[in-house]
Amino acid sequence: MTTVAEFAETPTAQTAIGTTGVSRFSGILSALRRSPAGFIGFLIVLLLVLITAIGPFFTPDVAPNVKEILLPAGSPGHLLGTDNEGKDVLIQMIDGGRSVIFIGFFAAAISTVVAIVLGSLAAYLGGKTDSAVVTAADVVLTVPQIVLLAVLGAMFRLDSPLLLSLLIGALSWPVLTRAVRSQVLSLKEREFVEAARLLDLGTIRVVFVEILPNMASFILMNFMIGVTNAIYQLVGLYLLGLAPLTGSNWGIMLNRAWIAGAIFNDASLAFILSPIVAIVLLLLGLVMMTRSLEEILNPRLRDR
Repeated sequence: MTTVAEFAETPTAQTAIGTTGVSRFSGILSALRRSPAGFIGFLIVLLLVLITAIGPFFTPDVAPNVKEILLPAGSPGHLLGTDNEGKDVLIQMIDGGRSVIFIGFFAAAISTVVAIVLGSLAAYLGGKTDSAVVTAADVVLTVPQIVLLAVLGAMFRLDSPLLLSLLIGALSWPVLTRAVRSQVLSLKEREFVEAARLLDLGTIRVVFVEILPNMASFILMNFMIGVTNAIYQLVGLYLLGLAPLTGSNWGIMLNRAWIAGAIFNDASLAFILSPIVAIVLLLLGLVMMTRSLEEILNPRLRDR
């Protein structure tokens, strides 16, 4: 009987399976360097992550100062000016990015893991499991997320980054679940999966070892998209005042700048534009990196 390992050595299996596991990602960084847009996006994201992760250890505490309210950018000692409380905007920018990036990546990780588990098992097992997962996904998709988040924000104190990550991730899995389900429905008919079934390797082994590695690039792309969507939702929550405005992050800065009417004051434009520029740069870097990764990992796009 042909084993899965022996089958993988055949040209047909290599075409179906492709490069799996760690070997699939071993050349991503070097490939990104050959893609100017992707490498620039990677550098932007890396720089923002390093600044927001390490910067707060070197920045002083900011305190309100009524003598320095709404100073314009370039003022002595305040490169980006001050806010409506006299706090330095640059320091708030450095301190406020950590929670935004953490929540974005962690929420995307939660939704991606949930989607992978539910979508793959639903497609492979079929029957009642498939019906239950599809129905649950449809129900969650029909609920307006911003309305649900507003209700939860009124009922609970959403002041924990971990809690916000769990909440956003728990509401963001249905779309990817349906996509993963479609991919697994196609892959489970391949010869190498039939070989694994004949060897009676078990559902967990077949799904998570034999099938999912073939979807690595697809999952990675959707994870990056999930990060951008999570950041949009998080910033929207703070901008609309649906999450407690305590601490410091880019969403809270936007909320305070809008309430203070910074958009109508030429001297305080840096106050409202700084978090917008930081968010746009982060999302632009992710999008540029994602598009280049898709070209690298997708053979059809790579061969054009």
